Amino acid sequence: MYRKILKTTLLLIIFISQAVAQSPKKPSVSEIYHNLQKLNFLGSALYIAAHPDDENTRLISYLANDVKAQTAYLSITRGDGGQNLIGTELSELLGVIRTLELLAARRTDGGQQFFTRANDFGYSKHPDETLEIWNKEEVLGDVVRTIRRFQPDIIVNRFNHRTPGSTHGHHTSSAMLSFDAWDLVGDASKYPSSASTYGAWQPKRLFFNTSWWFYGSRENFEKADKTNLVEVETGNYYPNLGLSNGEIAALSRSMHKSQGFGNTGSRGSETEYLELLKGDMPKDRSNLFEGINTTWSRIEGGKKVGDILYPIEENFNFKNPSSHIPKLMEAYQLLQNLPEDHWRNIKLEALKQLIADCAGLFLEAVSDQQTVSPKGNITVTVEAINRSGINMKLNSVTSSVISFPTTLVATPLENNEPYSVKSVENTFHATTFSAPYWLNEKGTLGMYNVNDESLIGLPERKNPFPVTFNMTIAGKQIAFERNITYKYNDPVKGEVYQPFEVLPVVTTSIAEKVIIFSNSDTKEIPVIVKGGRENITGTISLQHPKGWVVFPQEQSFSLGPKGATQTLIFKVTPPKDQSEGYLKPLAQVGDVFSDKELITIDYDHIPFQNVLMPSQAKIVRIPIEKRGESIGYINGAGDAIPESLKQIGYQVTTIAPSEITSENIKHFDAIVVGIRAYNTVDEMAFKKPVLDEYVSKGGTLIVQYNTSRGLVTEDFAPLPLKLSRDRVTDENAAVSFLVPNHNVLNFPNKLTQKDFEGWVQERGLYFPNEWDKGYTPILGMNDKDETETKGSLLVARVGKGHYVYTGLSFFRELPAGVSGAYRLFANLLSLGK
Repeated sequence: MYRKILKTTLLLIIFISQAVAQSPKKPSVSEIYHNLQKLNFLGSALYIAAHPDDENTRLISYLANDVKAQTAYLSITRGDGGQNLIGTELSELLGVIRTLELLAARRTDGGQQFFTRANDFGYSKHPDETLEIWNKEEVLGDVVRTIRRFQPDIIVNRFNHRTPGSTHGHHTSSAMLSFDAWDLVGDASKYPSSASTYGAWQPKRLFFNTSWWFYGSRENFEKADKTNLVEVETGNYYPNLGLSNGEIAALSRSMHKSQGFGNTGSRGSETEYLELLKGDMPKDRSNLFEGINTTWSRIEGGKKVGDILYPIEENFNFKNPSSHIPKLMEAYQLLQNLPEDHWRNIKLEALKQLIADCAGLFLEAVSDQQTVSPKGNITVTVEAINRSGINMKLNSVTSSVISFPTTLVATPLENNEPYSVKSVENTFHATTFSAPYWLNEKGTLGMYNVNDESLIGLPERKNPFPVTFNMTIAGKQIAFERNITYKYNDPVKGEVYQPFEVLPVVTTSIAEKVIIFSNSDTKEIPVIVKGGRENITGTISLQHPKGWVVFPQEQSFSLGPKGATQTLIFKVTPPKDQSEGYLKPLAQVGDVFSDKELITIDYDHIPFQNVLMPSQAKIVRIPIEKRGESIGYINGAGDAIPESLKQIGYQVTTIAPSEITSENIKHFDAIVVGIRAYNTVDEMAFKKPVLDEYVSKGGTLIVQYNTSRGLVTEDFAPLPLKLSRDRVTDENAAVSFLVPNHNVLNFPNKLTQKDFEGWVQERGLYFPNEWDKGYTPILGMNDKDETETKGSLLVARVGKGHYVYTGLSFFRELPAGVSGAYRLFANLLSLGK
């Protein structure tokens, strides 16, 4: 039974695959017909790559909407290691955003989404490093699990498994894992746990989604031997949807907004090339599924179901789709009575949804609160409305998490007459917190820790608060499941849906995630307590590392309305010597303890999300000296460096591009330009004369990394330099002092090799590789088996001032509380003082 439930969750239909927070889809008749066509195709394809945005949405949309196959994308990671162009969330929180963006992309292009437990730890130059950090055996097991769960007929790799070291190590690793998994998935003795749950499975074909890019140039590709390539046309227009495949693909790719991947799309013919790696070449090279049974006869006893459904597709009633419901119900009953089978379970759910869509059947379960603490009291109102002339009855409403009146009698649902019923008071009993499941346990640098094997690979929990509508339609029994949700009316947006969630009775937070003590003075640390229900009293203590002093040891709090907050002040005194650790608030309400912080992610293009993270703040005692007080900061693609600089006593003022004038900036001791400002801020193309003048008159200008492609101007520095893709990904790579006596390494803080210990994720990225002789390179570094790079930190004396260009990843190091990075940055800000 458990295996049956797991397999049933694998349904894929283009317009009904929803995140829990999405408003219910109300498909048009052409979309219903499109879903009927997909119902009648029993074939599947799995696309595999490394990150969010790696997927070829053109090919995924083609497979889902043109071929009408069940299509999924397996992203090995959730993209935690990248940058964020829409906010300040990084690492785990960025991974949550990109997970939701991928789900939004799949809702757009018709695909389904899977992941492994691998963590995107940042750029990797070689798959050997990648697979060591990821734990190859575990990630390979996750790939095998997903293939067995999804049972694809064909697999398509985005990257080439034969070129290790030539591109991102994650990219090549994704292809290598897929290639290796092919030989394992059909052997039940390999990774027996997933074989026991889902059975062994052998796909028919493995392809590599190649293109001219992998050949170095279009000219090379034209000359290449293509006898092992399959060509597919992916530029077709879909009249039922009113969009071309390229337009759907562009809309899907545009969901990757945190990466700035808005796409205008294309119309007209497009060709994708697939190189056969394993399996047999299709005789008809325009048909990837040639030789694979994709008809209803694929299911034992399924031919009779097809005999009903194929004529409905051929003679679909666009004016009154509900006229097909009696036959659809007949097919549903036949399918329900067939033996347990992978495709039987998938198509059973798809057919149920098609029946609901043809009837205009609206079913919903709405909570009167968006959040509740475990076993808290909520009221859930269910609504059912039949918007067709088909006879149907609502027999009962049941749920595993809340009770509905048992006195409910079978109620006829008349055409367009709404029916609703409320849950029984004080019966909600769910206790599991709603949060991204992969963040529940502490993981490693390369792997998330997931104890529940049934969740491994899923993008999120499915329907954690189910409500079942038991119905009779056209004289036959059928049940529909809906998840409890929450909705409210916004004066501007109108009806807004959000997920219903179970959260702790109390959460705590410290606003500053890294608190720097540059001297031995005591600091007052505010701790915010937030109530998950009304009328809470309790105590809070502040756990701290040895050698630090916290006063008082414990404080009481009292909260009235639900959602109320109270701020408690603790006095924290650091030790005299360098030290670091964590402050961890621990709240107690009765016999319940809570050590979680509640973080909300709220962007218009993805569902609202509550995230629970360990409540803590890093505290660092850094012996640090600085010169200058007033710093101007020009924002780029988003980072937390201004807040970090305030931590060590600087007065930081954000400068809008329109405010960059000689008069406005002349009083700053130094100006810092945020990451990728020359990639993302168009106005920066016109501000060079003002900034050059500021430097020449004695100012210090520090420009942080930009990517070598997509610059708003090539002429951004007072002296020529050329950006490259050079980077050092090993955060522990040795660092040499190229000019040991330079002020940057000596004033006001004397730097040593110790200052380059404890860095996170990387040393830096997109270093210049050519520069004017007026620049002085300060640091040398390199990854294993590579030549030393010298462009990570360049300093030039220009007029009376200093210009600094750096690809060092200060945007990661300062928010992480890396002591040496603070001392080095303070020295940069102190140039000329």
